[in-house]
Amino acid sequence: MTSMSQTSSRTVPDRRSELATRLARVRTRIADACAAAGRDRAAVTLVAVTKTYPASDVLHLAGLGVRDIGENRDQEAAPKAAEVAAAAEDVRWHFVGQLQRNKCRSVVGYASLVHSVDGVRLATALGRAAARYRDQPLDVLVQVSLDGDPERGGAVPSGVAAPPPDRELAAVAETVAGTPALRLRGVMAVAPLHWAAERAFERLAAVASALRDRYPTADLISAGMSADLEQAVAFGATHVRIGSALLGNRPALR
Repeated sequence: MTSMSQTSSRTVPDRRSELATRLARVRTRIADACAAAGRDRAAVTLVAVTKTYPASDVLHLAGLGVRDIGENRDQEAAPKAAEVAAAAEDVRWHFVGQLQRNKCRSVVGYASLVHSVDGVRLATALGRAAARYRDQPLDVLVQVSLDGDPERGGAVPSGVAAPPPDRELAAVAETVAGTPALRLRGVMAVAPLHWAAERAFERLAAVASALRDRYPTADLISAGMSADLEQAVAFGATHVRIGSALLGNRPALR
């Protein structure tokens, strides 16, 4: 396993070379998955999830042509985004983790796309922050709970479970779509534990299609990570969130 201290102690050429090698492999996997699915490679965006890794890795990836960067904790993402901006590197930040309402003000300051809105109250708070602290609408994906498990987050589609009103998928989507400072762009999900990836992403594709029928601009699907990106692409993912396959195994968070 590669620790962050080991990573940071390597020489810059070594780390950049390692990332370039890993990136080439991931890009090949995505291209092969698109070919197998009969899809245009340009339709799938690689989001490099750099949580626990330093801003220097983001700068290396940007230099290698990766412009979409994902983070899941604001307390790490905000200073990292500031450091990258200070280096005059232009990247698009994706917030992909569980978002707390008290972090909305910070997140709207750097994120281009928030993947994880799963409640009416959260959508309302994010909209208020975006209206006050942004000059243009913030793109939003509704995080979907495919199995209705309340412990894993996500808005629940009809017919899956009986969630509280705050977590009903239709209500969350309606709130986002009806908030001028937000722009509903689609859905995100993580395959539930013990589900086959194909089952999860087929279900997500059906949810996405129904949402797109009502909101035509909701045409993005964020799905698939290092272990299951091929299955996600096969079922229409437009964004794949890749961490360990690109940056290496992460140290355990403390």
